[in-house]
Amino acid sequence: QDFKHLRSLCLSQGLLFEDATFPAHISSIGPNLLPEDKLWRIQWKRPTELQRNPYLIMDGVSRFDIMQGEIGSCWLLAALGSLTLQKQFLENVLPKDQGFQDDYAGIFHFRFWQYGDWVDVVIDDKLPFLNGRYLSVHPRTSNEFWPSLLEKAYAKLRGSYQNLHGGYLSDALVDLTGGVQVQFSLKDPPPDLEEILKAADKSQCLIGCSTSGQLRRNIELRNGIVQGHAYTVTGAVKIRYKNGWKHIIRIWNPWGYGEWKGPWSDNSPQWDHVEPKFREALLRNKDDGEFWMSCKNFQEQFSWLHICNSTP
Repeated sequence: QDFKHLRSLCLSQGLLFEDATFPAHISSIGPNLLPEDKLWRIQWKRPTELQRNPYLIMDGVSRFDIMQGEIGSCWLLAALGSLTLQKQFLENVLPKDQGFQDDYAGIFHFRFWQYGDWVDVVIDDKLPFLNGRYLSVHPRTSNEFWPSLLEKAYAKLRGSYQNLHGGYLSDALVDLTGGVQVQFSLKDPPPDLEEILKAADKSQCLIGCSTSGQLRRNIELRNGIVQGHAYTVTGAVKIRYKNGWKHIIRIWNPWGYGEWKGPWSDNSPQWDHVEPKFREALLRNKDDGEFWMSCKNFQEQFSWLHICNSTP
């Protein structure tokens, strides 16, 4: 589908685009995502029906714009969270020639890397709701819609929303970058894991990690870590701590809330032994899903580390 041609056709006819190839119908949701009675209750709404003043992007793109919806798409959203930190990749995925302000016709497009090419995926902007709640990822700021629309385009690429319910972080990292990904088992980690993380962070790689728990998905442990879940690694630093140095890692949960409660978490006493200027630079004490932890705890709590770069 040719985005520019379809948009100008809609504008000339004064119509809002309706995508026949991925319609506002339960076929786009998939037959097994929800019980049948719920499937028939799904309503589709455009952002212009939900908000008086919708935007595609407000104040730039950030991982904190994302809050996972009912669909188990954490593997995609963890990759997306990482993408927001690397603006050089972001422009491939999220073309700038669209929005709700100029030439709005209910049509949007996003790009994903598939089998050696950037594929342009066109969608209409009708989003699925169940009992008044977003089925898909929902925006933290109520009138910013890039996460929901991007997830819809990826669902179309994959065939349905149901096909986003569970997947591999490694696949999503490649689909959003066209890059090369490598994974490390944290049960048997490389001896220089701390250096690998620091180098990947410095080289502007996309970095994600996941916990094990195939049988018990999305079970939150007492320590705040979720089993069978994907996260984004958003930073790795070495800081002065007491009389020595400490490697700590920053991690973000695509739920947009729910954090580690152990050492180096937001309220932990470890921060009292860090110089105030570093503490202020590094610590964001709010329930936004992002937290710090030590390299040792990271290896204990997570099972896989994924690093994706544009070159090997």
